[in-house]
Amino acid sequence: MRLSLTPSNDPDDYSFVHPIRTRFAETDAMGIIHHSAYVPYLEDARAALFRHRGYPYDEVRAAGIDFAVLEVHVRYCRPLRFDEVVDVHVTLGDLTRTTFQVGYLLTVADETRATAVTVHAAVDARGRGQRMPRWLGALVEPSA
Repeated sequence: MRLSLTPSNDPDDYSFVHPIRTRFAETDAMGIIHHSAYVPYLEDARAALFRHRGYPYDEVRAAGIDFAVLEVHVRYCRPLRFDEVVDVHVTLGDLTRTTFQVGYLLTVADETRATAVTVHAAVDARGRGQRMPRWLGALVEPSA
């Protein structure tokens, strides 16, 4: 287990936020967003952060780098429901030569619904490990 980042419950600790509206197709039989929908929310917010910071993921991939997901941890606090706008707060941290971690806080109307961490490795198109690109270090937040 590589996971070492502890995501904050304070939205002010995150410099980037990405809103996502939940869809009816993501609900389960109890009318709440199924836990499997959270992982694509994390991915969407992570890609939006890279795009916002000047590194659209399609350009990163065109340069020969993919960020493979090694681990995902989600702590569910309160359920999400259909048609809610979820603010996914994102921070990058714990960068090493071979991995980095992303912390997330999911809120609705400032209420914490979940926290999460993903761990990533840089790989080439064949899945072989690569060194982290230098630009990634500039995106890591000091307090993360």
